Parts: sequence; C-alpha cells; structure tokens
Amino acid sequence: MTKILTVGEILVEIIAATKGDGFREVQPLTGPYPSGAPAIFVDQIGRLGFEAAIIGRVGEDDFGHLNIARLAADGVDVSGVDVAAGEATGCAFVRYRPDGARSFVYTLDGSATATLALTEAGEALMGSCGHIHIMGTALSVPGMAGIALQAVDRVKARGGTLSFDPNIRAEMLNKPSLQEKLMGLIDRTDIFLPSGNELFHFTEAADEEGAVHELLSRGIGEIVIKRGDKGATYFAPGAHLDVTAHTVEERDPTGAGDCFGGTFVALRLAGEPPETALRYANAAGARAVTEIGPMEGASTRAELERFLEDAEARR
Repeated sequence: MTKILTVGEILVEIIAATKGDGFREVQPLTGPYPSGAPAIFVDQIGRLGFEAAIIGRVGEDDFGHLNIARLAADGVDVSGVDVAAGEATGCAFVRYRPDGARSFVYTLDGSATATLALTEAGEALMGSCGHIHIMGTALSVPGMAGIALQAVDRVKARGGTLSFDPNIRAEMLNKPSLQEKLMGLIDRTDIFLPSGNELFHFTEAADEEGAVHELLSRGIGEIVIKRGDKGATYFAPGAHLDVTAHTVEERDPTGAGDCFGGTFVALRLAGEPPETALRYANAAGARAVTEIGPMEGASTRAELERFLEDAEARR
C-alpha cells in the first residue's frame, strides 16, 4: 500500500446552532471542529489504518494544535504541517438553511494557510509518497497552488498516481487563473472524484454519458461521481457501477464527500476491486453525515463493516 499525500487547507469549523441564512444575528455556536477538505480526506484514510500525510500550515494557536492532535491521533503523518508563530489558523463559520443548503463565512485569506511555504519536511514527503490527492480548494490559494502542483509533478515523475476532487465552491470561481489550473490537472488524473455537475466544468459535452466518455478518452482511469443522497456512480473503460445511498439521519453533511473519497482512493490503492471500494466509500459518506462536525463521522474499517451489516439486516 503506497503512502497517500495531500496538500491543502487545515482549519476549524464553527457551526451555528440555529438554522437560517448567514450570520447577521446573534446566535449560539458549536465547535471548534477540526476541518479542511484535504485534512478530512487524509483523516479518513488514517482511520482506516492506511498511511497518509498532509502538507499544510496552521497558526501556533489552540485551533492549530487541535487539528494537529486530531490528525496525529488518527494515524496521519503531520510532519509536513508547518506551525506559524504569531499567525492564526483559518476558520469556517457555517450556518445551515432550512432546506439543507449552507452559508459560509471564511477567514482563510488572512490565515496561516494563505501563506503556505514548502518546508524540508514537506519536500521529504513529496519524495516518499506514491500517490497525491488534490482538492480544487488547494488550487484557489496562489502559494498553496504552487506547492500542490509541485507535489503532483514530483509524485507523477516517479510513476506515482493522482486523484483529483474538484470541490468547486461558489466563492472560488472568481479566483484568478483557477480554471486554467483545474484544466491543467485533469489530464494528469488517474482517479477523478467530481460531485454532481462538477463533471461539466471539464468537458464541452452536454450530457453525462458524453462527458464521461470524453474524460475517459483523455486518459483518466476511473471516474466516481458523488451524488449525495442519490448514491454514486463508477465509470472506467468498459465498466459502469451504481450504488444507492443509505437512508440515515443527516445531522451534518460537511465532510461526507471527503470521507467517501478517502475511503475509495485508499481501498483502490490497496488493491480492492472497484465494487468493494465503492461499497465501502458509500457507507463512509453515509456514516459521516450522522455526526455533527466534519471529521467526527470518519470511520474505521470495523465501523464500516458493522454499518453495512446493519444496512443489510434492515433490508
């Protein structure tokens, strides 16, 4: 099993206890919860017992130490996390609307994350890991984007592999040169993990079948479309698999796609067939939404097996 590396934001999430649109009224909050899409991804891999590492930057404050402690406790290599004295760890304030959509307020631009620089430990990780996972969010921060793309170059040059989750958010779309970076990465991708309509950011096709065909013909080995409460679909040359979503009580959907992705990528790299990886990834995404906090629903292999056994018994 190759060691999996990611580069990206590490932050805390603070969640409004009431439902509504935004933060223009006083209300109770819960948190801080360890968060950041790449951090959730590698935490899930660590929880499964596989080797994973992250290159990132946090402030030398309680929020930064909270994240480092959580990742390390779950088995993630945090040697590539730079702790910046006198700087603050980024925050995401989240409030859920009555329809389940979310409003975010981020403090990332002025945080330690925004000035990520490559350390000796980060360089060492680029030289020792055989797989790199990139989130689109990592490409939206100029300094971080450069390090993420350097990591891709290093890993791919040694014959390693790349998984890519676009993770495109509305607040990212006005970032200079982001689309160019996204498109430059797609043609180097081995495992592509878009959510819903993100597929169409990378193709001129008008329908899903055409988009998938075009992307596979460009050299992507595997595509998994995450469909939230509608399950997921796997595509590879000559292969098509569907999995239906589990019925669970949703308490917090943030991080579910990252737990799904971490599980799928880890199991495929460990040699599990697509059917098995997709089944367990689907369970990981479902379990994730049952806990409040982005990493709180990350699962061990034993927890996923119990979840699947219970789901089968309910049928």
